[in-house]
Amino acid sequence: MNATIDNKYVYKGFGCEGENLSPQLSWEGVPAEAKSLAITYYDPDAPTGSGWWHWTVVNIPTSVSEIPEGASGTDAMPAGSVEGRSDFGESRFGGSCPPVGDKPHRYFLTVYALDVEKLDLDANASGALVGFNVNAHSIAQAQIMAVYGR
Repeated sequence: MNATIDNKYVYKGFGCEGENLSPQLSWEGVPAEAKSLAITYYDPDAPTGSGWWHWTVVNIPTSVSEIPEGASGTDAMPAGSVEGRSDFGESRFGGSCPPVGDKPHRYFLTVYALDVEKLDLDANASGALVGFNVNAHSIAQAQIMAVYGR
């Protein structure tokens, strides 16, 4: 699988220095045996002891190959998909905003192909719960890493 993101979002297109819009994201090469897709956006370097979940989406149909810019939290998300609760406490995208003066953080945006049509998760599912379920059913993935500091 391959995934691409609009480069304007890598640094100041979202989060504390941007409009906090979810990025335009596209992918290709989904395995034929995939039954659904999922997306996670995670910062393992957040000073929490367990990282920071910025965005999780599950139950994306395999017929979908793109999420448009600013879709999170709107009807532009794929039909049937579920956005889980980010570590910001909202069931929508939360942009990058590392603490000022902290070392630059790595941000991993990952699209997963899953072996199940649906994960039994709702909008209150934590990033850790989504991550556990997604990893248990992942058959392929595409990942983009960005580094950002302030």
